[in-house]
Amino acid sequence: MVGKVAISAVSLVLVVGVVIGMVAVVHRSDSPDNDKHNMSASMKAVTTICAPTTYKDACVRSLESVANNETATPKDYIMAAILATLDEVKKSFNVTGKTVVNKDDDPYDHMAVEDCKDLLDDAIDTLQASYSSVGESDMHTIQDRANELRSWMTAVYSLQSSCLDQIQKPEYKSAIENGMINATQLTHNAINIIAELSEVLKTFNVPINLQANRRRLLDVGEIGEDGYPTWFGAADRKLMEAHQKGGVAPNAVVAKDGSGQFKTVAAALAAYPKNFNGRYTIYVKAGVYEEFITMDKKQTNVFIYGDGPGKSIITGNRNYGIMKIGTMKTATFSAVGNGFIARGLTFRNDAGPDGHQAVALRVQSDMAAIFDCSIEGYQDTLYYHAFRQFYRNCVISGTVDFIFGMGDAVIQNSLIIVRKPNANQQNTITADGREVARGTNGLVLQNCRIIPEKELFPLRFQIPTYLARPWKAEALTVTMQSELGDLIRPEGYMKWDGANFHQTCEFYEFANRGPGSDTSKRSKEFTKFKVLNAGEAAKYTPGQFLSGSQWLKNTGVPFQLGL
Repeated sequence: MVGKVAISAVSLVLVVGVVIGMVAVVHRSDSPDNDKHNMSASMKAVTTICAPTTYKDACVRSLESVANNETATPKDYIMAAILATLDEVKKSFNVTGKTVVNKDDDPYDHMAVEDCKDLLDDAIDTLQASYSSVGESDMHTIQDRANELRSWMTAVYSLQSSCLDQIQKPEYKSAIENGMINATQLTHNAINIIAELSEVLKTFNVPINLQANRRRLLDVGEIGEDGYPTWFGAADRKLMEAHQKGGVAPNAVVAKDGSGQFKTVAAALAAYPKNFNGRYTIYVKAGVYEEFITMDKKQTNVFIYGDGPGKSIITGNRNYGIMKIGTMKTATFSAVGNGFIARGLTFRNDAGPDGHQAVALRVQSDMAAIFDCSIEGYQDTLYYHAFRQFYRNCVISGTVDFIFGMGDAVIQNSLIIVRKPNANQQNTITADGREVARGTNGLVLQNCRIIPEKELFPLRFQIPTYLARPWKAEALTVTMQSELGDLIRPEGYMKWDGANFHQTCEFYEFANRGPGSDTSKRSKEFTKFKVLNAGEAAKYTPGQFLSGSQWLKNTGVPFQLGL
């Protein structure tokens, strides 16, 4: 996971350190009074940095070596927190590596443990990049970079959690879980430390002007008629229009009839050059491609486009219900490399409702943008697994938890189609998996339409359909400025069986319309449910929630950063 985001995240830590180091250096002295002062200053630093954390003992232990350094600056403390987390995640990876599951006797848990290794390896990459890739990116404001770093730490936590979620048998799960306790606690702490970074700076008397040089966020009226921001230059607009029309010369052409360089999408991705720089573009001609694709972490900045949804179709049928394949591995298309962009394609899992968990598209790519695509399935259709993701002008269909994940995701100007489930099932459109309250992750539906498919329409009042249910304790889901059809139950939300997540999750609505938008009868069991005002809703727009002003302009995807 070495990418531009990691570099700029590290720049935050370094810049903070340089500034703070000027005011917080503790001078060496052999006098008892100064020793006492040094100890007091060190303890103040540790206390301040660990104050917002949940696992304070673990936080203090991780900073002990720095606290013993008389000349340590707050930069040293923050870097120590990241390094301690990295060391513990490496230990977790080693524990997982020693967990052996016989493939023939238990193919499910064998694959789950292998997936766990991959996820922890990705977490290690993210932490290493955040720690070691120093000062090579453009500088942003302190607050912007803090949000970026917090997003990466949140993703590290999500990857660890996903590792455990896959494993079923207690003898394997408990061994790995015990080996991950320190890592998850320190990652949790790191998220909270970064979330309160501005307060830490204030404590050390570092002057901060969070508004200085802040990149201007768009508001209503700053989107042009073509859907692009009005402040884009002519060259940028021309490039974006070329992307939209498929006018950019591709690096690889895929065609089933042999008219391209490759007959499969997998072959085109396999041709991704080693140490490639720039945007690797794949054009998928019209056709049905029955494949299972994983775009790995070394395949960054891939732009894959087709002749349009319903024409260029990537499809599979892997599933848990029939095949007993873990959810992560059911995905027809998995995007892991950072900077993934997709346009004009259908991603489909046609396992049907009997397949239960059956993912069409899994995205574990930071700064990913999916535009004008159809994402089709039943249960668990779209898995926004980790990192920042933006969806626009898409059609997403399914039944149970069909938009779910642990990433930072905004779905904008899209059509959400609820399908007919199996007998005795209900429809739950979303299931967010946020676990750390100060994490950056969650799901936002903005200016979308939610409707039933033709087969569900006559049964829409008999088969319950809910906006969301909380997959994890701190789940965050915001539905705003959207048209909600009459299929949405008045109570709006469904509890997660066997859990009390309805008491801790955050489900919000703002300025919705349509017969399903009446909030007067929303379930009172969801104690944190709230109808937001405009100022509160603005926090969940792409500009703020995804720090979209920093990267969306480079995707070629139309977007709106504000309300």
